[in-house]
Amino acid sequence: SQLEGLCSFLQLSTCPEHLLGRFCGWLLALTPDLSYTSAAVLAEQLFLGRVLSLTQPPSRHLMAALASFCSKYSQPFCRVVVAAVLREPGEGAEQTKLVCELLEECLEPDCVRLVLSQVLEVSLSEKLLPVVQAVLGRQVRGTPPCPSHRFLCHLQQRWSKDQLSSLLMALFQEGLPPELFDLLVLTLCRQAPAFAASLNYAKLVTAVLTMYQSQVS
Repeated sequence: SQLEGLCSFLQLSTCPEHLLGRFCGWLLALTPDLSYTSAAVLAEQLFLGRVLSLTQPPSRHLMAALASFCSKYSQPFCRVVVAAVLREPGEGAEQTKLVCELLEECLEPDCVRLVLSQVLEVSLSEKLLPVVQAVLGRQVRGTPPCPSHRFLCHLQQRWSKDQLSSLLMALFQEGLPPELFDLLVLTLCRQAPAFAASLNYAKLVTAVLTMYQSQVS
């Protein structure tokens, strides 16, 4: 596209990081706002390569630029950059930490739910467990989901009554859409045996229970 050609001409993917924040500030001031497609192209050109190549914590300049861009264009950012991080094979420790920080500090509730849906579209792994925990930690509020009777019966075959009660009551507080809620709990149930020795999985379940202890009877 013409925009991709312009980005390539301007070498945006390799421009010095201290200029990213200034450039993003200019983008935010544009009227009318960028289209979804244009914002997605810029997210890829500005951030995708930088994020995927991280081997140490991002610089303050990069974090400031990410926060600035996500303040208006978080949906295309998540579709392009976060999705690529979640699909990337290997541990990706710095990338995972970055996604968690964005979830905790920058992304709007609808994008937090989008990230969770993206996580559940791929095979759950050790790398992704902290991302799920970061999603739950945002305490997204909304209408509590109402799982079907059939779905609850399915869960009861896999979890003890106390475990199921505690987990469901905790997750109800997130206000997740019913279909996303069902998929999350079903994924945790189905993959629990694979994480029997996982410290991160144990932390995730413990965090869910302790974060909402006032709602857990």
